Amino acid sequence: MRLIKDELEIAELEGVVRSTKRGFEDVIRTLKKAKTEREVEGIFNLRARVEGNDVGYGTIAASGANACILHWTRNDAPLRRRDLLLLDAGIEGNQLYTADITRTLPISGKFSKEQREVYDLVCAAQAAALAAVKPGNDFMEPNRAAQRVLAEGLAKMGILADAEHALSPDQQLQKRYTLHNTSHMLGIDVHDCAKARQEVYRYGKLKPGMVLTVEPGLYFQPDDLTVPERYRGIGVRIEDDVLVTTTGMKNLSRSIPRTSADVERWMAKVWATS
Repeated sequence: MRLIKDELEIAELEGVVRSTKRGFEDVIRTLKKAKTEREVEGIFNLRARVEGNDVGYGTIAASGANACILHWTRNDAPLRRRDLLLLDAGIEGNQLYTADITRTLPISGKFSKEQREVYDLVCAAQAAALAAVKPGNDFMEPNRAAQRVLAEGLAKMGILADAEHALSPDQQLQKRYTLHNTSHMLGIDVHDCAKARQEVYRYGKLKPGMVLTVEPGLYFQPDDLTVPERYRGIGVRIEDDVLVTTTGMKNLSRSIPRTSADVERWMAKVWATS
């Protein structure tokens, strides 16, 4: 029953996504003065308590190399202007449905050359994954689409020798840098339907009414000698919440800027009106 959302559930999810966007903008307003990840967490969580029941899960406010640690929730590091901030956060509404959004923001308002290169690759992988969200496709098809784009990009960057070899089932070499699959179901739990039978979820088909995340990422550990030094310590994830429709998908969080250029314009606009 929980795999397929009805109109009321979809409306609840659209509402918490709108609140989550406002929480992200609250964070952006404070970035020029905020000194620690903890301030970011507190600012976002305030919006969650004002507009909803709470946060849907522990807010991840990971700056710099902390973005390379999945589910970083200590949020105790100082913010540095030259770093990125990976903000993975979602507001849980009063009906207990939650959003789950990630944006990776340049704390200064502008991506460096290397940060933009990594970010744009992740964004391209997400675009491929979003295009693969359609009824009848395997649940894992968006992940396969994203992994291919990431592997090909890593080969162009000189990090992988050959994308086809890396992607072969007995190798999967790109996973050293991608760390996780691209999607999970979303609803009244942030990882909704986790106890559903594998044949109708992980190994099942996408059906209209399903809501899932699409969230590829790249994570270059600061001490990884297989990565050129200029990329080390960069972690990027981009995550949206999407509804499977009868013809494809609807991105419920499409109003939250995604591309590197749009993110920079978004931050500049928020700062200009603060």
